[in-house]
Amino acid sequence: MSASQSLDTYSYNRSAWNREVDAGKNQWTQPVSPERIERARRGDWQVVLTPSKPVPHAWFGAKNGRLDGLRLLGLASGGGQQGPIFAAAGADVTIFDASDRQLDQDRQVAERDGLSIRTLQGNMKDLSALADDSFDVVFNPCSLGFVDEVRPVFREVARVLRPGGAFLCGFVNPWFYLFDSDAFDAGKLVVSRRLPYRDQDYPDMMAKFYDKGEPIEFSHTLDDLLGGQLQAGLLLSDLFEDSWSDWRALSGIAEPFLATRAIKK
Repeated sequence: MSASQSLDTYSYNRSAWNREVDAGKNQWTQPVSPERIERARRGDWQVVLTPSKPVPHAWFGAKNGRLDGLRLLGLASGGGQQGPIFAAAGADVTIFDASDRQLDQDRQVAERDGLSIRTLQGNMKDLSALADDSFDVVFNPCSLGFVDEVRPVFREVARVLRPGGAFLCGFVNPWFYLFDSDAFDAGKLVVSRRLPYRDQDYPDMMAKFYDKGEPIEFSHTLDDLLGGQLQAGLLLSDLFEDSWSDWRALSGIAEPFLATRAIKK
C-alpha cells in the first residue's frame, strides 16, 4: 500500500511504535534504570508528561513522594518509563498502550525489579476493558498526536476516573505544526501548513514517514484539546508549558508543549 492510499492510522502507528522499540534509538522507548526504581521506592522520583519539566508531586496527591494505594492508569504510557516508577512509589498501576513492544518494556522492568504492573494493549479511544470509576489518576504523556480524534479519548478518561480523580495530560501546542518539517530541521521557521494538521494531508510528508515506517501525527485544535476535556466533565485545575532541547529552532522563542491537570467533577 502506498502512503496516498487509505490508512488505518491506529494499526499503522501500533506497528510503527513496535519498530521504534526494536530499533532501540528512540528515547521514549528506553526503560527506566534499576537505580531510579530504588530511588522511587524511597519517594525520590520524577516523571514527565512533556519532554523536560517534571510533573509536580502535588498533581498526584503524593505524600512524601509516596503513592500508596493510588489507582493509576498510564494511558498510552508504555515503554517501561513512568509505570514502573509509579509502582515502585506504591501505586496500583495499569499501563494501557497501542504498542505491544512498548508494553513488553513495562513487563520486563516489572520482572527485573519485582514490581506489580498490569498491562493492556488497545486503542486509547476505546477503554471498554476498564470499569467505570476505577482510577484515581489517569496519566497521559505526550501521545494524543498519534490518534486522529481526541474527544473520544477524553470521554473514556472521564468514564474510568472516579469523581474527584485527576487526569494529567501532555500534548504539543497545535501551532507547532504550522512549520515546514525540513526547514525546521535546518533551524528555520517556515510556515507551510494549515491547522488542524495531519500528515496524511501532505503526500510528500506522508511518504517520508511511511517509507521510514515512522509514526504519523495529528495536531488537533485547542478547541478539541482543552474544550474536549471540559465538555467530557474534566475541569482544568492547573497547567504549565515546556520546551525540548531537540527543537533548537524554537530556542528562546516559544515553548511548544502543554501539560494540563483536570479533575473529574
